Amino acid sequence: MLRQLPRIYSTNAEILSKDFRKVPTHQLYTKLGFINHPKQGLVHWMPPGWNMVRKLQTIIHRHMVGAGAEEVNLSLLSSAELWNKTGRWENNELFKLNDGETCLAATCEEEITQLVKNQIASYKSLPLLYYQIKEKYRDEKRPRGGLLRGREFLMKDAYSFDIDEKSAMETYNTVVNAYHGVFKELKVPYVKAEADTGDIGGSLSHEWLYLHPQGEDTVFVCKSCGTTSNMEKTFSFPQTPQDCKNVSVRYFTTKDGNTLVCAYFPSDRILQPTLLKEEIPDIDLKNTESDKILDQFSNPETMLNKKVVRIMDSRLTSRSHFPDFPIPFVNRSFITTLTDIPIVTAEAGEICGSCEDGELECSRAIEVAHTFYLGDKYTDPLECTVQVPGPNGVTEERNLMMGCYGIGLSRIIGAIGEICKDENGFRWPAAISPWTATVITSGELGEDLKQTLESMNIDMCVDSRSKVGIGKKVRQSQAMGIPISIIVGNKYPQIEVNVRGVGKDEVRMVGVDELGEYVGRVLKEI
Repeated sequence: MLRQLPRIYSTNAEILSKDFRKVPTHQLYTKLGFINHPKQGLVHWMPPGWNMVRKLQTIIHRHMVGAGAEEVNLSLLSSAELWNKTGRWENNELFKLNDGETCLAATCEEEITQLVKNQIASYKSLPLLYYQIKEKYRDEKRPRGGLLRGREFLMKDAYSFDIDEKSAMETYNTVVNAYHGVFKELKVPYVKAEADTGDIGGSLSHEWLYLHPQGEDTVFVCKSCGTTSNMEKTFSFPQTPQDCKNVSVRYFTTKDGNTLVCAYFPSDRILQPTLLKEEIPDIDLKNTESDKILDQFSNPETMLNKKVVRIMDSRLTSRSHFPDFPIPFVNRSFITTLTDIPIVTAEAGEICGSCEDGELECSRAIEVAHTFYLGDKYTDPLECTVQVPGPNGVTEERNLMMGCYGIGLSRIIGAIGEICKDENGFRWPAAISPWTATVITSGELGEDLKQTLESMNIDMCVDSRSKVGIGKKVRQSQAMGIPISIIVGNKYPQIEVNVRGVGKDEVRMVGVDELGEYVGRVLKEI
């Protein structure tokens, strides 16, 4: 398809003269007309940027439908009643209406669970896999990085419901395969990393990330077994035995308040509290005030019904100097001590905690998607159940098993722009570039050439501006990240094709009759 350039097409001589590597990416988006920020954290999408969003939506739709998902469109507003039932109403990142009973849904676990509860009539309707693509809102206190962390963002969120854990994990793996399909189509290297479930909850999750030095996340990869995990889920052991003298301790409780958890670790390392969940699954990591925690265990009489678990980091030995135990009257038979447990933040060069053999490599990364297996975290409090035939013909009521799956469309575009740029501009993957090719000419195109170009069936813009030289037109096309520039000059019917894609640079003269075949071959690579 041939079309004209956007009406507002940047001719900013100042920005075109710069080394794009030295210009913050979020500034390039606005100066080149991809987006506009009416206020920090908010986004207006301009035609080039919105073209990219639509192409990315098409890719995601195709792979989600291929995974058996059905598209829905949920209300942006959500009831406080539901969020209170799941214990998430106090989240300080929710935009709450003045009525105190409604919020803008930053994510839709509560609403989709209530919807399924109201609609499902039989277990025979399972499995269910619903998805939507729409704007979400989060009261981000420090919006930054343009598209990477704002108050408004575009997201694909999906939710699955199954009869049991086995079926739910099959659905989870089906969606994971669909995600691989999406990211492979974008042709930008990515990693899938084991991750903590965080506030969303559940027992299993994976982050999908692009490696980049400016990323806010940290990812570790084992050189031997290939295990990939984020900082909160990486277990590590020292290369050589440590002679750790000084020891620090942090106190936690279990969620029922009946067990005191004492985490001992080297004073020169950082405790990674999420690693404690491997040993104490019901640990309460939100309550971190040591004085208040210890007060709960200060009464000798109530301590008769309480327990103590001491967890020793693997870098500690009997020669380490431990702080005094703060509760002297505890019956020693109520104390359990776990030793050689890695509970501090891993460092590059340490030994992988999974295979206990390979060395860990560390990289910064940008998270762009997340998948969760939730179990019945939401279906239990919201009573989303079905009647299932049991043994001897007796039916039983069962909570549905759930998963949720997010892809940040605006984050993907923001991250790829950060990663795929050089001194001349962006290098978008052809699959989501604002348009696939710029046809650059100093005059009108002949009818024969128009027919040839249209027969190629790709998204093209024609730059025939009379007062702008060919060189500047090429420079602008490169700055915008357009993968292919087709230059119709005075050597016609020989045409110069300038390819500038992800990992590929090529300039070639081709005849008009070869143009379609050559461009089609190149597009498969970029």
